[in-house]
Amino acid sequence: MSNTQAISPDRLAGGDEEVFVTTNKSVWQRLTANPTAMVSLTILLVISLSAILAPLLAPGNPLKVSPADRFIPPGAEHFFGTDNLGRDMFKMVLHGGRTSLLVGLVVTVISMSVAVVLGAISGFYRQVDVVLMRLVDGLMAFPGIVLATAAAGIMGPSMGTVITSLSIVLIAPSLRVVRGQVLVVRELQMIEAARSVGVPTLRLFTRYILPAVSSPILVQASFIFSAAVLGEAGLSFIGVGIGPKELSWGNALTEARNYIAQAPWIVLFPGLALMFTILALNLLGDSLRDILDPRLARRR
Repeated sequence: MSNTQAISPDRLAGGDEEVFVTTNKSVWQRLTANPTAMVSLTILLVISLSAILAPLLAPGNPLKVSPADRFIPPGAEHFFGTDNLGRDMFKMVLHGGRTSLLVGLVVTVISMSVAVVLGAISGFYRQVDVVLMRLVDGLMAFPGIVLATAAAGIMGPSMGTVITSLSIVLIAPSLRVVRGQVLVVRELQMIEAARSVGVPTLRLFTRYILPAVSSPILVQASFIFSAAVLGEAGLSFIGVGIGPKELSWGNALTEARNYIAQAPWIVLFPGLALMFTILALNLLGDSLRDILDPRLARRR
């Protein structure tokens, strides 16, 4: 067996390196033992399934206008009531969730993928780090919502615009998280040992560094997802997000704000859907951070 194959992170770990060694108790077991995590997952599962199955649970065009049915309160015929144009709010909330959650998922995948690649390179190569971090610092000097609004205003309202603008904004904080973790891991004895025996750089990243920083990446992804969903709602609310021919929770809130006193339910239900989604994602992120921290796991 060659020296490269003989290296094992578990055997080379020592001292502080034990932080990155997988504990005997599986992540899933610790997750199911955490009430907050299970409640969060249940809420997200219900919301996600409701959005995915929207064509079955609420068939028909959610944007269909029916002037004769304006401002009907919640009841047996219209579970969430109707809005100022007679549109069924139950259909709007379920179908709007498809757009909001899709935007959150795509933005998370794009921003975290770019952040992982650039963060790993930045944390491992000092020359690249000096240049890249200055660019990130400049990007983070501006409020994220301002940058997203400016980008969306230039490109025009559409789903692609929202995904692009939010991805640009959310790459920077994720990149800093990945870069910080890589800076710590690259100094561990197991990494030094692997480099000393000539382990190729690509294998070093995939076999040792990325698995060691996977936990904070997963936690960060949950927070990015919630930030993307909230960002889409914010951009749509001010009119530079999802286009008028598409439906999202942000769009529903935009049109409902002028009728809060007359028909509060047209604000209540999209707002509750958005609130529970963001709350569940943030609570899940906090729970994952506790569960995936080996220092805390060893105390359980």
